[in-house]
Amino acid sequence: MNLRKRHRGASAEVHTSAMNDIMFFLLLFFLIASTVTNPNVIKLVLPKSSSGQSVSKKTITVSVTKDLRYYVDKKEVPVDGLQATLSGYKTLANELTIVLYVDKTVAIQDVVQVMDIAQKLNIKLVLATEPKG
Repeated sequence: MNLRKRHRGASAEVHTSAMNDIMFFLLLFFLIASTVTNPNVIKLVLPKSSSGQSVSKKTITVSVTKDLRYYVDKKEVPVDGLQATLSGYKTLANELTIVLYVDKTVAIQDVVQVMDIAQKLNIKLVLATEPKG
């Protein structure tokens, strides 16, 4: 009787411990690299022009006195003509910003009225204040 075990071919083994280490280091590298880069930045190379003009950002002042008199760039304008005057300034500049000077005794409704006109005309509006001190 033959009591020896028969080997039915060679057994194949794959040692993956080195591959696990390599995959771990690659994962770690890409995680660190992805936190360093900013995906929200788009780098563009813009064309050059010798006859180009810079876009002017014009600001105009709108003042409201305590007796509800409206001034656009130191020229008195009636309340009814305020929207027409501001739309005329809007056609002159691409980006227009209104600096609104209002007396502190003026009711908020009158301030909101000027804000509504600026919103209708799609003009940025900044409320001017005095620094504390």
